[in-house]
Amino acid sequence: MSETTEPNVGTFTLAAPLTTAPAEPVEVPDHAEWPLPNGFAWVFPADGNTTGTVVRPVIMADGFNLGRSELDKTYQGLESGYKFVSELHRRGRDVILLGFEERSASIMDNALAAEAAIMETISHRQGHATLVVGGFSMGGIVTRYALADMEHKRMDHQTEVYFSYDSPHRGASIPVGVQAFSHFIPFPNTFAKQMDSPAARQMLWRHYDKDTKKIGVAPERIEFLDALNGLGGWPAIPRKIAVANGRADGIGLPEVTPGEVALRIDRIYPGTTFYTQAQGDDVTAAYLNRRWPKAEETVPTSGFPEVDGAPGGTLHTYEILADAMRKLGGTVDLRHEEVCFVASVSAVAIRDVETQEDLYAHIDDLPPAESELDEFICSSTTTAHTAITAELCTWLMDRLPD
Repeated sequence: MSETTEPNVGTFTLAAPLTTAPAEPVEVPDHAEWPLPNGFAWVFPADGNTTGTVVRPVIMADGFNLGRSELDKTYQGLESGYKFVSELHRRGRDVILLGFEERSASIMDNALAAEAAIMETISHRQGHATLVVGGFSMGGIVTRYALADMEHKRMDHQTEVYFSYDSPHRGASIPVGVQAFSHFIPFPNTFAKQMDSPAARQMLWRHYDKDTKKIGVAPERIEFLDALNGLGGWPAIPRKIAVANGRADGIGLPEVTPGEVALRIDRIYPGTTFYTQAQGDDVTAAYLNRRWPKAEETVPTSGFPEVDGAPGGTLHTYEILADAMRKLGGTVDLRHEEVCFVASVSAVAIRDVETQEDLYAHIDDLPPAESELDEFICSSTTTAHTAITAELCTWLMDRLPD
């Protein structure tokens, strides 16, 4: 490789804790597997359930990443620290983990896997206990769509409670400079594929278009929201509950000051700099530079709120990017490892993410009826996106049907 050639970035994606291997692997017990259209499910019976069936089923859908779901990692993430699956089992719940053949596929396509999982659960159920159905991150959006679609088609989903765990009901945020950089890399790479995937286009509140280099609401997101609204927006039959990994008091990430350098890369992509999102017009979100083929690009935003430091579940976006650049021999000046990925207002479907006032709303002071959910809770402290905590999991389990 010549000194004028940028090295290939290899394989890396932005991933939440539940889609990455835990620091200390947990043994995954034996389980049944159900093949499904566009997906598959692993079945973990409750303590003492030796019937070969499910009795009190809880379906939990995987979230967003690239490629096929790795449910072994999902299970380990659910059992690292607070042991969520074990506690569900102790309470007599059968756990069904729903995975997808391609996590970055269209939400509507993966909803077919969720619908099939629901019907498969009913066919394997012993007795008449109602179902609990939901998911983590985008898994909560997939199951939301699936249940609404089943009701629209007059399919009996027999679900009493729908839940979402830090799901982006109002959209998620990946800094647009980071999105742009994925396409600025002059090689095909998994990062760019992830950022340009159908799921990313549907999920992100603002998307960088690699062809036009414009930033806006992706057409795929508009189409998805129209389709969801055509189904009534939400399932009408189940009780709808949600948890957020972000706080409810309007306090975001105090260390993330708007307009500051978040990450600077040198040696490779020399001088490439990412800034924390600030308000205003023609604000520089990133300056990108590469040696070969020689190119520079400034990524500006206009009318954005201070989304990087907003109250919400965090993602180690810049740390992941910095680690990838270090492995290629670059030097990095990393000043902010994490940013808000799913704002609290998005996770609990209250207000919106479009304006500074709404994004930083003091949720505790708002009438609960402003939310489209029946009940929700925000974390008492800022935690990582989809982090499994005793506070959030206990609240959720206490609200499951008898």
